[in-house]
Amino acid sequence: MSAEKRSVVATTHRVVYKVVLTGGPCAGKTTALARFRTFFENLGWKVYCVPEAATILLSGGVKFSNLSQEQCDVFQENVLLTILQLERTYTDLASRDSKNCLVVCDRGTMDASAFCSEKVWSDILGNNSLDVFTLRDGRYDQIVHLETAAKGAEKFYQLTNNASRSEGLELARKLDTQAAQAWVGHPYCDVIDNSSDFEGKMCRAIEAVCKRLGKRLGVDVDDRLKALSKKRKFHVKNLPPTEVFSCHYQDFDVQHDYLSNNSRDSQLRVRKRGQKGSSFTYTLTERRICDGETIELLKHLSSTEYATLLKQRDPDHYSIHKTRRCFHWSGHYFQLDIFKEPFSPRCNELILLETYTTKCGTDLELPSFLDFNSEVTNDENYSMFNLSKK
Repeated sequence: MSAEKRSVVATTHRVVYKVVLTGGPCAGKTTALARFRTFFENLGWKVYCVPEAATILLSGGVKFSNLSQEQCDVFQENVLLTILQLERTYTDLASRDSKNCLVVCDRGTMDASAFCSEKVWSDILGNNSLDVFTLRDGRYDQIVHLETAAKGAEKFYQLTNNASRSEGLELARKLDTQAAQAWVGHPYCDVIDNSSDFEGKMCRAIEAVCKRLGKRLGVDVDDRLKALSKKRKFHVKNLPPTEVFSCHYQDFDVQHDYLSNNSRDSQLRVRKRGQKGSSFTYTLTERRICDGETIELLKHLSSTEYATLLKQRDPDHYSIHKTRRCFHWSGHYFQLDIFKEPFSPRCNELILLETYTTKCGTDLELPSFLDFNSEVTNDENYSMFNLSKK
C-alpha cells in the first residue's frame, strides 16, 4: 500500500493520521493549524503541516483577473499536482518517523475541484489518470471543514491575517458551500460551525480529530476540550526531583517575546518552541478584544519570519524563557511552566501549573507529587504579559 493511502494502517506499531483542514474564507484555518500542532506535540506526537498549494503558487505573482480561461484551467491542474507532491513529501517523512504522527493538510485534493467547472475538473482527472474516489476517499483519514465566519459570525469576518483576502460576505458563503460540497462522500467528514465562540470552535475542531482517533490517541482529553472548559493556574512551591514524576512527560524549551504594538485593544507576541535544542517551531499570536470577546489568532512562522519579527520586540518587556513540562495526571492534561534565566525579576524561581477543565474548586485533583502555594487563576499579576513587564 502506498504511503499516501489512508495511513493509520501503514504501521502496526504507531499511528500516522492524515487530516484535511478545509473551509471557507475567514473560518479560522490558520489559527486551527497552529492549535493542532501545539496540542498534539504536547501529547508527544510529531505534527507535519502540509502548506496550502494555491497560496504558494499565488504568492508568485499570479492574478486571476489577468489570466485567460485556458491559463486558469492550467493553473487549477497545477494546483492539484502541487497538492499531490506536497502531500507525498510530508507523508513520506511521517511514514519514516519514530513517533506517532499527525499530518494536517491545509486543504486537500478535492478542494481544487471547488474552483473550476465540472468539465475542467473531469479533464484534469483524465489527463492525469486520476479518479474522484481515490482522491477523496483513499487519501485521508478525516476531513475537518471550518465554516466561514460569514455564516453566523459576520461581525468577526474581518478578523483575519490573510493579506490576500478580498471576498465579500456573499462570495465567502458561496465559496464555503463549494468547499464543503467538494468533500461530500468522504466517510469521515466533520463540519465545525459557528454555534460557539471562536475558542470553542477551535476546541471542537481538535475534539473532532481526537474522537476519530479514539484509543489510538493514547490518552483521555475529553474534559480539556469541553465547551465550558476554562484555564486554571496554580503557583507551585518548588520543583521536585525528576524521579518523583511517576507519569510520562515531555519537556519543551519555550521563549516568548511581546512585540511593539500601537493598539490598546490587542497584544502581539512571538513564540519559539523546541525540544533538546532542535526541532523548533515558531508562532505569532495576536490577542484581540472584539465586542467583549477575547480572541487569540495564531499563525505559524518560518525561522526567517520569526527573526524579522523579533527585531520588533517591545523594549518595555523582558523575554520570557521557560521549560514547559507536559503530562497527564488523573485524567487531566497539565502543563508545568518552570521559568529560567534570563528572566524578569517577577519570574525568579517561579513555577506555574496550568490545565483546562470544567471542574471547579477542589473537584479538580491536582498532582500529588507537587506542593502548591495557591491558585492564581484570576490573578493578573501572573499573566505572562504582566510577568514580562519591565
